Amino acid sequence: MEGHVEAFRVLGGVPTRHIRYDNLKPAVNRVCFGRTRIESQRWVTFRSHYGFDAFYCIPGIDGAHEKGGVEQEGGRFRRTHLVPVPEVDTLAELNNLLADIDRREDARHVHGREHSIGVDFAAEAECLVSLPTDEFDCGITLTPTVRRDSRIVVRQSYYSVPARFIGRQIRVSLRANDLVVFDRDSVVARHPRITRRYHYRDELDHYLEILLIKPGALAGSTALAQARTDGVFTAAHDAFWAAARTTHGEAAGTRALIEVLLLHRRMPAAHVLAGIAAALSVGSTSVDVVAIEGRKAGPATSAAEDLDVDADGGEAGEQVSPVAGAGHVDGRAQVISLNTRRADTAVPADTRPVPSVAIYDQLLSRRSKDTA
Repeated sequence: MEGHVEAFRVLGGVPTRHIRYDNLKPAVNRVCFGRTRIESQRWVTFRSHYGFDAFYCIPGIDGAHEKGGVEQEGGRFRRTHLVPVPEVDTLAELNNLLADIDRREDARHVHGREHSIGVDFAAEAECLVSLPTDEFDCGITLTPTVRRDSRIVVRQSYYSVPARFIGRQIRVSLRANDLVVFDRDSVVARHPRITRRYHYRDELDHYLEILLIKPGALAGSTALAQARTDGVFTAAHDAFWAAARTTHGEAAGTRALIEVLLLHRRMPAAHVLAGIAAALSVGSTSVDVVAIEGRKAGPATSAAEDLDVDADGGEAGEQVSPVAGAGHVDGRAQVISLNTRRADTAVPADTRPVPSVAIYDQLLSRRSKDTA
């Protein structure tokens, strides 16, 4: 089904008449007499969503002519582009390779045709029906239970989820290329689909709360190794980790690194890396310094102008131009000084009388037991 969705997206529409099928099993539960088929319920829903009809070819030699040159074209494509078999690391890399081959095929001329494949398709594209507004969810919904190691088991493969879901059942959408984990309506994890049994995919961010309690487990964790492989854990993180351990010790230094990694949840990665570089340049391993410098590396905001700062003696609520020490300098956010406002606006003297506490003195005297 995802192949159909991708094909419709590339073609820019849906065929108006029908699509021919060789009785594919995900769509056909039973082949009856003639062209009568008992279709699967999910396939019927999919066809109804995109609004196309299915033409099922007759099995055997009687229906061989109904498929045209599809099988011959599949063999030609394989021999031309996929021999020897390409070696890729992920499904996404394979899909990108096939898409690039498909774009090059547009310039090919079929024997006996005047124009190329791309030119002929451009003339036929007007016959397609426009795509529906909402895309069909082709994923299979599963509800696995999160194990003690903060992983779920899906089709004999292991995927990490945030540690706060340990022991709970969560909703998973298993798709052809990826796996999406939901907490109600929000996406809490997304992994590329694993194609081998008993392999695992861990994300370092899912274990940070646990590692704060057990920082010694970070160095040998599989999540850290995966983060290094993916390029998420960079040389800048390593440099900060080494400096933090030298300054604070193994446990405290590792906790400082984990708190820096937590900053990635609310700040772009480039800003966090800029904050790490700025902190190390001044010899600091403070998480607060990394956070402040990371915010300075972000786009300039107008927070200083929006504050009620009466720097020039203006009315309260009047927006004034930033003064020295406020606003932005060289495109970077600066700390706003409130000393000017405090000097110009004196706090009025408190003329209220001092309250008396004499009535509470009776609590200091002890009464006899027979006194009511």
